[in-house]
Amino acid sequence: MLPETPSTPAPPDPLGPDPADPRHPDPDPVHLLSRLISIDSVNPDLVPGGAGEAAIADFCGSWLAARGFEIHRLEKRPGRPSLVAIARGTGGGRSLMLGGHLDTVGLAGYDGDPLDPRIGDGRLYGRGAFDMKGGIAAMMAAATRATAHGPLRGDVILACVADEEHGSLGTEEVLESFTADAAIVTEPSHLEVTLAHKGFAWFDVEIEGRAAHGSRPDLGIDAIAKAGHFLVAVEGLGQRLAQGPAHPLLGTGTVHASVIHGGEEPSTYPAHCRITLERRTVPGESADTVEHELTAVLDHLAATVPDFRYRLTRGLHREPFEADPRSPIVRTLTHHAQRTLGHPPTVRAEPFWTDCALLDRAGIPCLLFGVAGEGAHAATEYVDLASLHRLTDTLTATIADFCS
Repeated sequence: MLPETPSTPAPPDPLGPDPADPRHPDPDPVHLLSRLISIDSVNPDLVPGGAGEAAIADFCGSWLAARGFEIHRLEKRPGRPSLVAIARGTGGGRSLMLGGHLDTVGLAGYDGDPLDPRIGDGRLYGRGAFDMKGGIAAMMAAATRATAHGPLRGDVILACVADEEHGSLGTEEVLESFTADAAIVTEPSHLEVTLAHKGFAWFDVEIEGRAAHGSRPDLGIDAIAKAGHFLVAVEGLGQRLAQGPAHPLLGTGTVHASVIHGGEEPSTYPAHCRITLERRTVPGESADTVEHELTAVLDHLAATVPDFRYRLTRGLHREPFEADPRSPIVRTLTHHAQRTLGHPPTVRAEPFWTDCALLDRAGIPCLLFGVAGEGAHAATEYVDLASLHRLTDTLTATIADFCS
């Protein structure tokens, strides 16, 4: 049951009226995506001074309110709102949440104007076109189409969230107040049904030495040299992981040293060296299992390398995700994707992390299905327009079927 939280009146549409009447049952996802691209929504946790999600949440709220959706704005962090829009059902049907993130990575280094949407060769270019305003546009258009002629039995819920590109605080905030019987995350997947993805765990390893003048090796302990033993051991751990049991879609977990800091000046033995590790995890692995794994490596070095001392600190971690291919939402979307595409969709997994893991942990069966294109986080980004239309058609049919 969804909470009856008060809705917030939406402001006027900041980009002017749609070519079509707001009540029109067939909104154009290409036009909508162009408008979304033109709104700066760079994540300020990635780029200091980034615009954040306020303006784009205002626009989405206005657009959806004009089409009869109940609007809820969630904003624990000022200036970083997420939006939940609901088409309430008549009762007795299953509820479906469609989710996507409003934030983008930075604009610097983009070829041309990243906020000026441009169409050419069947593609729509601009920052966020692929990752993932294309998915946002498709789910907004699809939910409008599916409910245009009256409510379904189940609730249709759109979660347009903040901060996925950094810490996914938006999805966490949404899940504190809202739930559903199933969910679809519309991250780009090239119209392939994505049923699993890797997680990750970050750890800091502080190697302790002893500071001394460079002329006094009898007094100093070189923390950087000791860290070298650990880096060799990390490489060995990565090789063992690659040779171990593999997940059928994701393969094996991986580990790498991503950042290293140590030393003060050329004439001093370094007292500390800090290494930041990233361990990508597959289903069956967790931050706890990784911590045990790293502790075993470090304890072995402490027992075999003279003067090796360490401190291990756990950082941000996110769980891997794996959907049940027999769940009703997977079967329903796969059926309609096959009808839209004209062939059974490819089933795949992703090496990167998505909000699917948070939804799954909250007890909401989900999967990932989104547009084709290229250029996520790159200097040129585009969405394939044919895939945008196919995604919208698939989502429309899935919503109508699942929530009926």
